[in-house]
Amino acid sequence: MSSESCPRVLVADDHRLVAEGLKSLLDGEFDVVGIVEDGREMVEAAKRLRPDVIVADISMPHLNGIDALAILRREGVQTRVVFVTMHKDVDYARRALDEGASGFVLKYAARDELMVAVHAALDGETYLTPALAGEVLQAMRDEKGAAPHPVAALTPRQREILHLLAEGRSAKEIGAALDISARTVEFHKYQMMERLDVHTSTELLYFAIKHGLVEI
Repeated sequence: MSSESCPRVLVADDHRLVAEGLKSLLDGEFDVVGIVEDGREMVEAAKRLRPDVIVADISMPHLNGIDALAILRREGVQTRVVFVTMHKDVDYARRALDEGASGFVLKYAARDELMVAVHAALDGETYLTPALAGEVLQAMRDEKGAAPHPVAALTPRQREILHLLAEGRSAKEIGAALDISARTVEFHKYQMMERLDVHTSTELLYFAIKHGLVEI
């Protein structure tokens, strides 16, 4: 099959060996148009290259994969996203699906499940690894009528700023990276603290780590 007729796939993973391994799985049946190594690059490459599917890790520098997906959706980019992650965690899977992910595959099962997930995404379907499917469905039943997840209180922009704050960036540095003023960064920071009922920057960072928005 020529690359002209192959669905176009972008790979996003900050571990180069893993990214190359994913590429080798996809090559031949798909046209791998690029590899990027952080969430911000994923957003930029998705808008520039317009792949049919993005195969992405969740834990990446600068912006995690789920928040990168949220930004793409906010900006009207409807490229399908399949996450391949080491996190066997219902909360990660639910957040990914809530943001519009088309697939959630565990890295140890990628060789068996990735191609199935990408084909499902191209067909407009959603693939969830069987290792988590039962737990996710149960969590969805349990959450009916329950209070919204705390992360839902934050906008995609606020999660983006929180991720950069957790990296130790100053308000000025974050403003330069996001093309907004340092004053706007501080406004978002204090709005997050108010919404989450936390009172210090340390408590805000603890919230981000606890709920998987950033890693240490």
